[in-house]
Amino acid sequence: MTDHPKPGPAWLANPWLIVVAGGLIMGMGLGVRHAQGIFQLPIILDQGWSREAFGFAIALQNLIWGIAQPFTGMIADRFGSRRVLAGGLLCYAAGLLAMSQAGSPAAFTLSAGLVVGVALSGTAFGVVYGAISRLMPAERRSWALGVTGAIGGLGQFVLVPASQGLIEGLGWAGALVALGIACAVLLPCAVPLHDRPAAHAARQSLSAALREAFAHRGFLLLVAGFFACGFQLAFIASHLPAYLIDKGLTGNHAVAGLAIIALANVAGTYVCGWLGGMARRKQLLAGIYLLRAAAMAAFVLLPISPASLYVFCAVMGFIWLGTVPLTSGIVSQVFGVQYITTLFGFVFFGHQLGAFFGVWLGGYVFDATGSYSLIWLVSIGLGVVAALLHWPIDDREIVRPAVATP
Repeated sequence: MTDHPKPGPAWLANPWLIVVAGGLIMGMGLGVRHAQGIFQLPIILDQGWSREAFGFAIALQNLIWGIAQPFTGMIADRFGSRRVLAGGLLCYAAGLLAMSQAGSPAAFTLSAGLVVGVALSGTAFGVVYGAISRLMPAERRSWALGVTGAIGGLGQFVLVPASQGLIEGLGWAGALVALGIACAVLLPCAVPLHDRPAAHAARQSLSAALREAFAHRGFLLLVAGFFACGFQLAFIASHLPAYLIDKGLTGNHAVAGLAIIALANVAGTYVCGWLGGMARRKQLLAGIYLLRAAAMAAFVLLPISPASLYVFCAVMGFIWLGTVPLTSGIVSQVFGVQYITTLFGFVFFGHQLGAFFGVWLGGYVFDATGSYSLIWLVSIGLGVVAALLHWPIDDREIVRPAVATP
């Protein structure tokens, strides 16, 4: 006899409660990550570290996040997302507290890289979008993913100036402690995201699902294409503040730019999620990557000014995380939702592998050449390649034989 979890109170199934709770958790997880570039100069100037040392820790964070994501996805698919989200928030709080006490690059890398990297795998879009995909009917799924992403983007927007204010008032270490406490305060938000995966008929084993996915050419193209997304976003989020100061702008311009990215992302993620229910997602993704390449090319070729910065950040922000609900939507559209969190986790590994190289190479190339120019060129080229990779993806649903029930 199958053991089905007991249903919870009816109010916990309210769609708006579910998407708001998921958006708040995702906003905190991604918002703290989005603000990490603001911490770079205060930390390395106070500690006497190099940009590469800071960049390697954040690069490792992205890599660990990607490596851990399939495994946290498996846990969520087996035991439910609520437990994973709660554990991720606690891990995030512990990692931020440890970062505030790190007295060496090794300690900082362990806390910011390893602990926060694992925490992100349990609090960001992989688990949140997986829960939303299971909790919402197919006809409302694009709407729910878009709204959740928009709320998460609003959290990112709030946390950029909030982090700057905390640094100015408490110092960088005190700011990290405050953000760690905020992660713990959000624990109740995990409660409504009780997706009860056992309620979905086990039509397919996990090993069969993985064999099916990795034999699917479109799945492999999604993994490869997502590499470009991770490279671009992680490089910009981590190195844009330092790049702007090198070009003669101020820290306030950098904070404003990151805030504009996060605010534009609120609208952009919702619009991309909404469009994903009306147009072919793979074509939307190809268009996003081409637009990113064009925006970055214009930004680095034109003279840098506050106006050009804000226009660039508005355009990039509008398509910042719009790739995620579209990519997750393709995975659920083709393979179904039974193992959506696990399968998206493997696709997301490609994203985070790109993020590792984007952050680390940004610091390494700057220390070696005194310029970020080469990394901008690589980011532009990857955008074009990603657009070409997404266009031929076969996004038709896989129809499996029905399983007879005794």
